[in-house]
Amino acid sequence: MASPRLETKIPLGGRHRGSYSLGVWLAVLSAFGFSFKAILIKLAYALPQPVPVEPVTLLALRMIFALPFFLWVGRRESLRAEPLSRSDLAAVVALGLFGYYGASIFDFIGLRYITAGLERLVLFTYPTLTLLLDLLVFGKRITGRQLGALVLCYLGIALAFVHDLELAEDHAAVWIGGGFVFASSLCYALYLSGGAQIMIRLGSSRFAALALLVSTLSTLAHFAATQPVGALIQPWPIYALSLAMGFFSTVIPVFALAAAIRYIGSGSAALIGTLGPMLTIGLGWWILAESISLFQIGGAVLVIVGVLLVGRKETRSRVTTLCPAED
Repeated sequence: MASPRLETKIPLGGRHRGSYSLGVWLAVLSAFGFSFKAILIKLAYALPQPVPVEPVTLLALRMIFALPFFLWVGRRESLRAEPLSRSDLAAVVALGLFGYYGASIFDFIGLRYITAGLERLVLFTYPTLTLLLDLLVFGKRITGRQLGALVLCYLGIALAFVHDLELAEDHAAVWIGGGFVFASSLCYALYLSGGAQIMIRLGSSRFAALALLVSTLSTLAHFAATQPVGALIQPWPIYALSLAMGFFSTVIPVFALAAAIRYIGSGSAALIGTLGPMLTIGLGWWILAESISLFQIGGAVLVIVGVLLVGRKETRSRVTTLCPAED
């Protein structure tokens, strides 16, 4: 996670040029890791077995594998800081529950119904939803440029839906899956809107680790309430995919993005992060044999342009956060 003062970039001259290049590659690695999560989830659902793995089981395994890293970061950051107040603790619990947990479980459910490419485009709209929440909850004004960005994003989503609906045998499944992923994006937007001030007080790394711990406990409670313990016994490919989700698509991109922001600033890191939808679409075509059309590419371009227009202001005014759900 980035602190609110990490927008300043390291100078490009002399010995710092190599650091800037490293930051760019770290940002690319982060975008790739987050983008690959949807591919891993789809592979897990596609594995032939008598009883397909449930979304909550897959999410629980992912969080279990990532848990030691969250514990380590949370303990390290907490030892350097003052104890949490009751109000801050309540905020962390609420935002971890409704933000990270809600965003993750809705995303995992949605991917049972829609392609990885459509999932990434819908999920990538969270900056525009954050903008709308700021308007509705905090009364912040939307500029003409930002309104245009909203139109571009949702026109892009509409084009991507056209692509999936043309190929789908079950049109209802596309709408259901898209609805769940949109709910995931909304949960993360709520997390951003509600967590901006507490991130500044606690530090974004500490806040993220604590919120992720709350998310992990919520996921395990959901699993315990709905699944037998024996559901954790899965074929080894499920464990391998879950480990990859927890490590390569959660821990590594989170820390890679944090390091990238230190080297190149949050604005540049966010710009590189817009590679995400295109990476997921390409990986879906290569690994999952998902089709690509001009509608999908056009939709992806519109969404990316819209997010960039929103992000031009957002990266200067908001703490940059690292999402394992968006992502």
